[in-house]
Amino acid sequence: MNYPLLLDGATGTELHRRGVNTGLPLWSANALLDEKDSQTLKQIHLDYLNAGADIITANTFRTHRRSLAKGGYGQRARELTLKAVAIAREAIALTPTLSPTEKRERMIAGSIAPLEDCYSPQLVPTNLEREREHSEMIEHLAEANVDIFLIETMNTIREAATAAKAATRIGGIPVVVSFVCGVDGKLLSSDSLNDAARTVIDLGADIIGVNCVSTPHIKACLDQLRSFNMPLIAYGNIGHIDERDGWTNTDAVDPESYARYAATWNAQIIGGCCGTTPEHIRHLEKIIHAS
Repeated sequence: MNYPLLLDGATGTELHRRGVNTGLPLWSANALLDEKDSQTLKQIHLDYLNAGADIITANTFRTHRRSLAKGGYGQRARELTLKAVAIAREAIALTPTLSPTEKRERMIAGSIAPLEDCYSPQLVPTNLEREREHSEMIEHLAEANVDIFLIETMNTIREAATAAKAATRIGGIPVVVSFVCGVDGKLLSSDSLNDAARTVIDLGADIIGVNCVSTPHIKACLDQLRSFNMPLIAYGNIGHIDERDGWTNTDAVDPESYARYAATWNAQIIGGCCGTTPEHIRHLEKIIHAS
């Protein structure tokens, strides 16, 4: 990959903002069950591409068999994962051709989330469950021909390691591992971010970073990772969790302010997490693709 690259912004909160049901337990995966909502999802991908994103994230954050089973759709895990990637690919096909001087490869990242709640490290499943379920998810994404494995919002070393091991076994697809940290700079499990990074690097991860962290705190987390001399990824959030809807968008950081924060991150891949919109990515584009 040729850096720097621009990742897209949020999918789940953007679906919610556009009127799609994102209620728990399925959250963003609800959009894959209804054709009208799937068209909204495709438009979101297209809007991010038109805003300048080099990488769009397939809506697979909640298509693990475990996540879907909570809503009665566990048997459709493979089908819905492949559908999510296909929708992202359709959006790329619809993106207007860039001029020769702007020609860039557009890539699809397959999102691989924690099997349980991103903010509840105490719920991490057993070793056997993690190995079986993450391997299945990664096999589905490989079958769908994603360009990148995006292991994101990891809150413990042990789950990040399980997913990274399964992803690196595939071979030929870059593996990105991104952690969610508290204001103390540690993973939500209190694991050391440095220890977490070293573990997944030793397993073969190609890129490391942080996401779903409050935007003002991202730089401090990234600074811990610079000693590894690895490409870094960063994408922050601008809202907070809500027990009924799953996420409440506060617009605490407007697009221009978000871009000013991102300009200080010195990361090779920059995007937006929960609450960010195509307008945030449009402002980031001025930083990422500036000549």
